[in-house]
Amino acid sequence: MIFLKTNDEIELLRASNLLVGRTLAEIAKVIKPGVTTKELDRVAEEFIRDNGAVPTFKGFPNPYGGPFPASICTSVNEQVVHGIPGDVVLKDGDIVSVDCGTYMNGFCGDSAYTFCVGEVAEDVRNLLKVTKEALYIGIENAVQGKRLGDVGYAIQQYCESHSYGVVREFVGHGIGKEMHEDPQVPNYGRRGTGTMMKRGLCIAIEPMITLGDRHVVMESDGWSVRTKDRKCAAHFEHTIAVGAGKADILSSFEFIEEVLGDQAI
Repeated sequence: MIFLKTNDEIELLRASNLLVGRTLAEIAKVIKPGVTTKELDRVAEEFIRDNGAVPTFKGFPNPYGGPFPASICTSVNEQVVHGIPGDVVLKDGDIVSVDCGTYMNGFCGDSAYTFCVGEVAEDVRNLLKVTKEALYIGIENAVQGKRLGDVGYAIQQYCESHSYGVVREFVGHGIGKEMHEDPQVPNYGRRGTGTMMKRGLCIAIEPMITLGDRHVVMESDGWSVRTKDRKCAAHFEHTIAVGAGKADILSSFEFIEEVLGDQAI
């Protein structure tokens, strides 16, 4: 069942999502070669709780891998999504997708950003750039009267025109009082198909794009998803509210990019 949100509910969602953006900015301050992904998780959880919220990812159930043990997902290089923070030491030239969720005042926030660690190869930086651009192209299509297939089609066409792979097995989603609500929001599709979008629909759009083949495999931990060919993947995510003329982006990359400065993608 799809729940359209009132203006008041959208503002509560915005508050949770802006906290995600601020949390990711705190992570941006400490990402560098030599830092472990567990340290990123510690920074995130402390900041989220200090701001009166709880991390929605921590304890999230999974019949294949048990409850998620951390507050953020850290997916390094060939990992696409759902990487578990641990003793992995980030190296110069790595990329790491950090996905973060918060729960505050009854509503969820959800956003992701892929960071460069030190000096990253030009072809990989370009993957990140195109994936981020594809996110905004998808958002441009998230307006009342269009269908979800229009969002997926726009993302797919843009990424495939750069010869990148578009992951099919994992998709965006509705969001509100629950982190994952209906409808599913694929990053591929056909124009004019899928659920009709109406004002008040709140969704997380999150392109997951690969440098090589689009196929993915699940790691033995039951959570981490990586590319089958072990080439890098990028992941960017915004939570948005569908509007009559244009989408309202409820999350933000501005805090992150203030920290990164000239190094921002």
